Amino acid sequence: IVFASVLASPAQAAATKYPITVKFGGYTTTIAKKPTKIISLSPSATEILYAVGAGSQILAVDNLSNYPANAPVSEISAFEPSVEAILAKKPDLVLLSIDSTKAPQIRNALVKLGIPVLMEKAPATLKDVYAENTLLARVTDRQAGAVKLNASMAKSIKDILAKAKKSSKIRIFHELDDTYYSVTSNTFIGKVYKDFGAVNIADAAAGADNSGYPQLSAEYLLKSDPQVIFLADAQYGVTADSVSKRAGWSQISAVKNKKIVELPADVPSRWGPRLVDFYKLIGASLAKVS
Repeated sequence: IVFASVLASPAQAAATKYPITVKFGGYTTTIAKKPTKIISLSPSATEILYAVGAGSQILAVDNLSNYPANAPVSEISAFEPSVEAILAKKPDLVLLSIDSTKAPQIRNALVKLGIPVLMEKAPATLKDVYAENTLLARVTDRQAGAVKLNASMAKSIKDILAKAKKSSKIRIFHELDDTYYSVTSNTFIGKVYKDFGAVNIADAAAGADNSGYPQLSAEYLLKSDPQVIFLADAQYGVTADSVSKRAGWSQISAVKNKKIVELPADVPSRWGPRLVDFYKLIGASLAKVS
């Protein structure tokens, strides 16, 4: 109901009055005027900025920001950004992930030179996703775009979950790499599976709650017998066929019933507008399990 009401009046979203001070990722940032030369060093933030209508204000994006196709990709690394490379482009706002190498040092160096930096923290919940959409729209004076985006995403996800069979309790395994690292329901990716009522086999693994990214053993996987396997490492050449040939894996239900899903490269790890696509994919895959 809330989302329906905001969707009805996006034009009423107030214009941003600069200077503006915001808190994001544990840091406070003051932006003096409307940014028109933004450098985004987060693929998720890049997608959000375009989705709220701020694409024309983006000067450059990192080397992994491959969506949308017209994003101005640069040589700047998302993981190890270079202060010199950033300065050379003369931005008026930089968006930096707190998970990138030396993020605090890079932020301090840029701030000292008068360039405001937004420090992005990966979301833990859907609420965090909508909050980031709203914040990025606010700093770029695109509030109406965030109101529309949040309402649209919330409605789509709600509709997908409403159509899904919640009671199925299907056992799933989300594979991050071929050494059996996975995600628990405490992670953002894990919460998507949880929304469908799936049973994540990583949750019960010893030490799973410490980081949310446990490494499972082959024995544990065989014993847990997942009914669907989702391969986040498909982009690195792992296939349904190669998984089915692993020693002993022919006994796993997901392998026996050919329920191995090769996930697209970026969608599972990005929390922007295409999060809806991830929900759609998970919903469709789980629906195929009887």
